[in-house]
Amino acid sequence: MATADQREAGQEDPESEDELYEVVDLTEYARRHQWWCRVFGSNSGPIAEKYSVATQIAMGGVTGWCAGYLFQRVGKIAATAVGGGFLLLQIANHSGYVQVDWKKVEKDVNKAKKRLKKKANKAAPEINTFIEEASDFIKRNIVLSSGFVGGFFLGLAS
Repeated sequence: MATADQREAGQEDPESEDELYEVVDLTEYARRHQWWCRVFGSNSGPIAEKYSVATQIAMGGVTGWCAGYLFQRVGKIAATAVGGGFLLLQIANHSGYVQVDWKKVEKDVNKAKKRLKKKANKAAPEINTFIEEASDFIKRNIVLSSGFVGGFFLGLAS
């Protein structure tokens, strides 16, 4: 056995059978030290605490797939409408039904550019605030967001 002087100095007898072990509750440790907490901060959001990882990925995947599928369908319809309208205008211009004053078009486009530059400087703080809020949401709900992005790409592909 180790003497009292050896214990105070931090030296213990290697033959001692009374070694002290720290008991670690792994479930509590895993709950407090999740990998996304180390990467994205200590608050991983309310969703991460309510649902399991599999449920979050499934919820994000399903909503992402729905959004991607709708985005694909609406995008095709919009592209068809814009392309068809452009085609009809070109046919009307070629047939002589429409006359385009290109100098006036260029003048109007330049005015619009100037207005957009002025408004873009005013709108920048609002856009920055929205981007910060969105990135905070993604960081708090990283598992759900990952499922959404994967589902969105699958919805676009289907």
